[in-house]
Amino acid sequence: MVKTITRADLISALTEDVGLPKTDCANLLEATLNEITDALISGDRVKIAGFASFFPHQKPERTGRNPKTGEEAPIPPRKVILFRPSVEMRGRVSGTGE
Repeated sequence: MVKTITRADLISALTEDVGLPKTDCANLLEATLNEITDALISGDRVKIAGFASFFPHQKPERTGRNPKTGEEAPIPPRKVILFRPSVEMRGRVSGTGE
């Protein structure tokens, strides 16, 4: 089963848990996501203790192959975001932790 968590879902959960109006929760969520995005854009690592770390990684240029023709083609370098779950998160997801 695939569950997509939307911004609206997060805003609703914040509203229920914190008790602030939806507009305040929406602003809080947007500010948080913008702060994380800005840090990643500037090349900084983002660590949310007990949850995960996100960090930018520069992938080098490499040679790929077209699966239809078998022809080699260069794949340009690109920046990707890596996600590394915390020990606590891994334990909770695997069922071995709290």
